[in-house]
Amino acid sequence: MPLLLVLLFLVCHGLVLAAGAGTAGTGSFGFLIAAPLLAAGCCLWRARRDAAALGWCAIAVAMLLWAGGMALNLIDALAAGRTDLTPRASMLLYVLYAVPLVFILARARSERPSISLIDATMAALLGVLFFVHTGFFADRVDVDDAALDNMRYMFDIQNLCIAVFAIVRWLAADTAEWRSLFRALALYAVGYLLAAGYINHFSSEDSFGAYNDLLIDLPFLILAWLAVRPVHASSFAPSPRLSRLVQAGGPMILPLLLLVIGTLVVDHARALAVTGFVVATLGFGLRSMLLQIGLLEHQAALDQLARQDGLTGVANRRQFDAVLQNEWSRACRSGGRLGLLLMDIDHFKAFNDAHGHPAGDRCLQVVAACLQANVRRAGDCLARYGGEEFAVIVPGAAHDDMATLAETLRLAVAGLALPEGPVSISIGVGFLQPSNTRDTRQLLADADAALYAAKHAGRNRVCVGTTQLPQQPVHASHSVGTA
Repeated sequence: MPLLLVLLFLVCHGLVLAAGAGTAGTGSFGFLIAAPLLAAGCCLWRARRDAAALGWCAIAVAMLLWAGGMALNLIDALAAGRTDLTPRASMLLYVLYAVPLVFILARARSERPSISLIDATMAALLGVLFFVHTGFFADRVDVDDAALDNMRYMFDIQNLCIAVFAIVRWLAADTAEWRSLFRALALYAVGYLLAAGYINHFSSEDSFGAYNDLLIDLPFLILAWLAVRPVHASSFAPSPRLSRLVQAGGPMILPLLLLVIGTLVVDHARALAVTGFVVATLGFGLRSMLLQIGLLEHQAALDQLARQDGLTGVANRRQFDAVLQNEWSRACRSGGRLGLLLMDIDHFKAFNDAHGHPAGDRCLQVVAACLQANVRRAGDCLARYGGEEFAVIVPGAAHDDMATLAETLRLAVAGLALPEGPVSISIGVGFLQPSNTRDTRQLLADADAALYAAKHAGRNRVCVGTTQLPQQPVHASHSVGTA
């Protein structure tokens, strides 16, 4: 159906051209304005339901700018009674139409708003510089035979750059949504390049209202048709190296173009050219700095995830091993003491079997939060040791402090009110004076043996090595024993 509407649009435009509707050919302007408006509407429609929404919105803005340029052309034609001139305001919009296209082509798929603002500023200044340069040739058309050709070549370069960049982004896109976007933009840009090139170089003497106007319709209608087509799964997989190269090199497009166009206008707009040089340099530098900050933050987040248990949010086994080794080495150097609590949720397998794994996960999360809230010393490290087991590394604590902490944790967990019922933990305490003749395996073995003794003695209790702890004032089943 969309393809039939495209054909119907062309047929209707052709009939208007054949009938010679409108004074001095102005009847054709309605279709030349409607074609980019139709493309803009289709792009906005696609943006509402597509992951590449920003790209479709940028293309829609470009189409609206182009339609605005053609509308000003129509107003000028009606006022002058002729359709063979392009007013300066229209030329400005035709130039600025490329700004959002270059912006989306130079931009990485996902950027910070601050980086996008820098890119948008550079793209806008690029459009102004380009307009100044083409305007310089437009003002000299009557006195310089080469001026008109130079202006045509500038538009050819603009259209060629957009087409080439779009094709490269299409080939390097690594998601179906962005591949569909750049495919539509590439096909549109190639069609526009060919149509504009033919009209500018081979039929520039023809006024609006000739059959050449149908060529102008085609790229916009192609874009509208591609915008409403659904995204289809494709077996095409871009080269990962190409994707990374384009993502990394894309941000260089805007500052490089600013430097090139700034060099071209330096003779007739020196202040603006210098502004372009400064914005290109500062913009790229500031952009790189913000990007580096983002990468460092991302790396810090990844490092945190590498040390954190994904379910409970406490340290994971990898982080536990690293902290234990560091604290052991520190205690060896200083002659200090090192304690370790190993904790196991009692009857956790039965809990999982009775209530399901989601409830078991919630139980682990609640118990971990409870333990974390009661491990208050800054140097202590709570970690998920494995499965339903947790561990607390306690550097520099006295023997009695270890026992007190263990009992505090046991009582805190026993006081939890879970929907599935009460839960308890057994705790084994290891306590050593580290030395170069020992290693962490001895401390782990002592704590594990104490935990085994606590579970063997009836669970929901604390056992410490070979030392009898003072009895805590709790009910009979909550006792403290020896391993």
